[in-house]
Amino acid sequence: MQSTYDVTTLGEIMLRLTTPAGARLESAAQLDVHPGGAEANLASLLARLGRRTAWLSALPSNALGRLAANSLRAAGVDLQGVHWCADGRMGTYYVEFSTPPRPIQVIYDRAHSCMTAFSNDQVDWERLLSTRLLHLTGITPALSPSCHAVVVEAMQRARQAGVPISFDVNYRQKLWDAETAAATLAPLVRQADIVFCGHGDAQRLFGCTGDAPAALRQLAEQPLTAGAQAVVMSVGSAGVLAWHKGQLLQVDAVPAVIVDRLGAGDALAAGVLDGWLDGNLARGLRTGVLLAAFALSQHGDMVVTTPEEVAALLGAAPGTIVR
Repeated sequence: MQSTYDVTTLGEIMLRLTTPAGARLESAAQLDVHPGGAEANLASLLARLGRRTAWLSALPSNALGRLAANSLRAAGVDLQGVHWCADGRMGTYYVEFSTPPRPIQVIYDRAHSCMTAFSNDQVDWERLLSTRLLHLTGITPALSPSCHAVVVEAMQRARQAGVPISFDVNYRQKLWDAETAAATLAPLVRQADIVFCGHGDAQRLFGCTGDAPAALRQLAEQPLTAGAQAVVMSVGSAGVLAWHKGQLLQVDAVPAVIVDRLGAGDALAAGVLDGWLDGNLARGLRTGVLLAAFALSQHGDMVVTTPEEVAALLGAAPGTIVR
């Protein structure tokens, strides 16, 4: 049976309110508004690359919910699986960008959002599973017990339906402690066909040590990822690594003029999955570092690009190194 979508996903979207460059939050007179969420960012970018994507979530039936939905709709994401809440709110987060010596400041206000009450009976399971790939992250199970239950159910149903699963660990220390996250996420990682895990998350949650290549190899050789076809590790400004079929693949980062640091990891994952869908992980890694550079060079979490732009620049992206 032919799938309706190339990639489906579910998760929370929030409104990001950002100070203009050089302004402090406590004295800001204006804030820029950008919707963003890990799963939504990925679905949006893949849709702009020509992939058929659907995003499931819960949004308030008000102007803010419609603002967020419109950003995804403009990219071409199918939103028919969104549950619209008559009551409730959207989460927000406030960002103060900075230059050294000050670090970036982020304040979250996401408690009791519509998404935290998302439950199994609100999921359009037929839509979610009519896909070539289901993408989930470790953020959603941290939001609430019902969200955790949704992710567990989604993975079980995907396994029964023979739908491959992509899982991005994406540990958020402001949502839960490392010990709880590791215990909760490990059973989910075990079910994934492709695993995304940053170097820091591999160290904090799964006991990996050493530099990024050593940590990736340790993670890939654990029973935790025995069922995965590929394990992908972002290493920030150094690029990306992947363990695939007993080989270590490496692609250097694409240099970028940084205007906004948020969303680069989601862009990287979107590029990797774009290649994976075509059976070409090496190309996906190269696409991923290019799209991460795009994310760094644009305002907002959601990357705006075209397949033509990506194709034109992909030839200049770093090549894949096999070790």
